[in-house]
Amino acid sequence: MRRLKTQVADVPETAPARGPHRGSIFHTAPLPGETTASLISRIAGRYGLETKALRSVWQWRNYRPRHQNGGARADAEVLLNAAGRRVLAALCGTGEDVLARALPSWGQEDAKLAAQEDGTAQALWRTGGAVVGPAAFGCRLCTARRTGAAVRVVRYAPRWERVCVRHGRWLLDADADQPLEHLDLRGVPEVAAAQRRWPGVARRAVRAGVGPERVFTVAHAVVARWWELALFWEQEEMWPHRLHQVAGGDAGAELE
Repeated sequence: MRRLKTQVADVPETAPARGPHRGSIFHTAPLPGETTASLISRIAGRYGLETKALRSVWQWRNYRPRHQNGGARADAEVLLNAAGRRVLAALCGTGEDVLARALPSWGQEDAKLAAQEDGTAQALWRTGGAVVGPAAFGCRLCTARRTGAAVRVVRYAPRWERVCVRHGRWLLDADADQPLEHLDLRGVPEVAAAQRRWPGVARRAVRAGVGPERVFTVAHAVVARWWELALFWEQEEMWPHRLHQVAGGDAGAELE
């Protein structure tokens, strides 16, 4: 930890815009659409540190968002001031231009940070939905292919791009207070097939002058309405079985 703090202290006021920083110990590349908070957690793992310990290199202006039961929100997001962004670039050994392209929250400003701009690396907690939009868990198997470590990743993704076709996983919202990161679709291949067809649906929607998000919203509303009209859950057999199956064997008792 002492070595890490020395490295952070050596970050110049104007860091180079391109290429890895010479002072970084490990290179940790951001994943497209990843939250800044998720990247910080992965960097901590590369250094062999607890995430909380790595976060101490920034001065925090507020507390991490939590659920009503006190649990930490997986969709918590981090905003950084200019000095804080330079520190993050140095820690992951990646140019700020690369981080700006990969991290949707990069460069987002907040009055609390702007008012305190004095050269100190500062950070501010927000929720992902309040900063960019809906956030979901990433596929750990895809993360392992790209980074060599099957760790948790949270990234911004519209709900019509949540199915990992390669590994048969339906990636869940990160803002929900529940333990699952994905549903197992190996027993319901029609869902993965629908994801494969989606690009064609989106293209036809655009040609018709309708945004893909509108098509998905209507389809979601129809299915949700069917679900709300379902009767006699105590007599239902097929859906409980399928729900338990995709949830790894136990979807809980509150099937509705």
